[in-house]
Amino acid sequence: MAAKIDFNCDMGESFGMYKMGFDEEVIKHITSANIACGFHAGDPMWMRHTVRLAETHGVAIGAHPSFPDLNGFGRRNMIVSPDEAKNDVIYQVGALQAFTADKKLQHVKPHGAMYNMAVNDESLAQAICESMLEIDPDMILVALAGSRWIDVAEDMGLKVAREIFADRALNPDGTLVSRSQPGSVIHDTSEVVERSLRMVTEGKAIAIGGEEIEVQADSLCLHGDTPGAVEMAAALKRELEAADVEILPLGEILD
Repeated sequence: MAAKIDFNCDMGESFGMYKMGFDEEVIKHITSANIACGFHAGDPMWMRHTVRLAETHGVAIGAHPSFPDLNGFGRRNMIVSPDEAKNDVIYQVGALQAFTADKKLQHVKPHGAMYNMAVNDESLAQAICESMLEIDPDMILVALAGSRWIDVAEDMGLKVAREIFADRALNPDGTLVSRSQPGSVIHDTSEVVERSLRMVTEGKAIAIGGEEIEVQADSLCLHGDTPGAVEMAAALKRELEAADVEILPLGEILD
């Protein structure tokens, strides 16, 4: 049976007059877009622009909510109550949803510190899931493959997509290497393609220390602000298809 994978990218992370990423080119190669909602990046103008870009290219749309941390690009850990986290996510997801033609989103993928903290913080994980259930229980949560967060979401009745990263190094426990550490972001296109193919087709990855770990994935993420992202996206799509991997949006994979 041929492997299937969703190919997602974080997008809409420009702000005002400041342009971030290569959305107009990367969008041609992906199946799902995670669009910033204003708390770590993005603003109403860029949200509308990026939604229209995704709709024009037939790319499924998801929200990319964050802690309220524009200065830190949402990558700084914050201590918030479950109610704060829940309402922050509802606010952001609802805003993005309003910009879509059909007022529907395929998925929600939290950004940065919110995503990484939810892997180990069950109360934060639950709050994010509660926000989704309140807005639209048919939305898909995108969460780190192998994490406890997936079990939490499934126990609460959500559909969950297990995510792996094309351009991020892994710790032996499957978590992402902190961006503060050398080698956390992979910039070599051939390495990005090779490791992604292995994760998708063999279910195996090499951790930063050389250990082989098992991974299961529904979605492969490439960061749109990684240098060389356009070339990486094109190469990933080309080589995945050459390996007989079917690239589909999450809604088609999880149905």
